[in-house]
This record gives sequence, structure tokens and C-alpha cells, in this order.
Amino acid sequence: MKKHTLILAVIALITMACQPVGSGSYRGGMPREYHSAYVQSYGRCYDSVPYNVLSLDLYSDNLDLDDSADVMKGTGYNLYLSDIFIAGEALEPGTYRSSTSAEPFTFLPGRDYEGTPHGLYLLYVEEDKLQSIQVLDSGTLVVRDTTNNLLDLQFTLYFRNSYGGRATYKTHFQGELTPKQ
Repeated sequence: MKKHTLILAVIALITMACQPVGSGSYRGGMPREYHSAYVQSYGRCYDSVPYNVLSLDLYSDNLDLDDSADVMKGTGYNLYLSDIFIAGEALEPGTYRSSTSAEPFTFLPGRDYEGTPHGLYLLYVEEDKLQSIQVLDSGTLVVRDTTNNLLDLQFTLYFRNSYGGRATYKTHFQGELTPKQ
């Protein structure tokens, strides 16, 4: 009986480690929603890719950009997706998947290049200082229009947790995307 209880306790701990905890609480886990989002258009910035490229920059409730839109201020999380490939000029409704194919409705997966994150990653900032970086290696983004002309962004993202296993991070944003210069 004791062995069975110990096994159940270990399974419960592993399961909790693989899921975000809380609803925006920074000490309890990654936020389940973001409150501000910026989009930046790079046009057709790659010679070998005939599609337009966007980036998304999302911020949790106590973190945002300063007035110059250059520096993060506050405490919270920043979810960043670079290189979202689109056929048109804007983010269209549909399902986007992480891929290195550079096809429409894809975005680059996260990678760590010698300590610098690229593609898809999550930053934790506390009192204006970067505290941690989590590279997110794959996932999906579902974009929907809402009835009041806002965008609903649903993310299901994956990463390696501190135990070496795969973890899932689900979060969302609903609102307008602010153009970033």
C-alpha cells in the first residue's frame, strides 16, 4: 500500500510540473492569458521566401513596453513569436503550426543559439530585469475573429521541463494587436 501511495504521489508531482499553474500568478506559474499584444510586419524580408513575415509580442498583466516601445517595464511574462509566415498582409484566421518550412500558416519553433533565444520563447521579467528564458520548441496558434472585431489567439505550446520531459503550455489573448514600429 505504501508503495502504491508513493507512486501516485510521484505521478501527481510530475503532472503538476508539466502544466502551468495559477491564472496569471507569477509565483504560481505561467499566465493563462495575456493582456497586451504587439504585431510587427517585416514584409518579404527573406530572399528565398516569397511570403510576408510578422512577429507577435505578448505581455502579461503587470508587464508592458515603455512609451518608446523599446524596454519592458514591470513584472511578468513576455511571449514572443518571430517569423510568422503569411500569404497576405495581416494575421488571418486559421491554425498556425511551428515549422521550419517557411510556408503560410507556420511560425518558427524556438531554438537556443548559444544562450540567445530565437523563434518562439517566453521571458520572465521581474522589476524590469530579465530573470529567465524558456525556449518553446513547438506548438500551434489558432487565430479567430470575434463578434466585436477583436482577435482571439489560442496558443498550445510545448517545451522541455526541468525534469527532461515534455510540458504543455496553453494560454490565450483576446483583443487588438497594436502595430509596433
